[in-house]
Amino acid sequence: MRKIAVNIDDIIKKITKLKGESIKMQVNKGRKKIVKYTGVIENIYPSIFTVRLTDTDSATSCLSYSYAEVLCGNVKISDKKI
Repeated sequence: MRKIAVNIDDIIKKITKLKGESIKMQVNKGRKKIVKYTGVIENIYPSIFTVRLTDTDSATSCLSYSYAEVLCGNVKISDKKI
């Protein structure tokens, strides 16, 4: 069995630090579908966080994700500065 290097509390702290900053996201939708977004982390809740998209080509302007999706690797977040 693999030992997990980070836990969900570490992920919550990192995302809380990024609140209000521009980020880049990669979301794994399954079956080799990876979608890339740029946006701003808008709100932090106990089990989810919301992202306001800046490059909206679709009708969706705000998305929400759970911290478990970040832990599992389905959602990858990086600073836009990097």
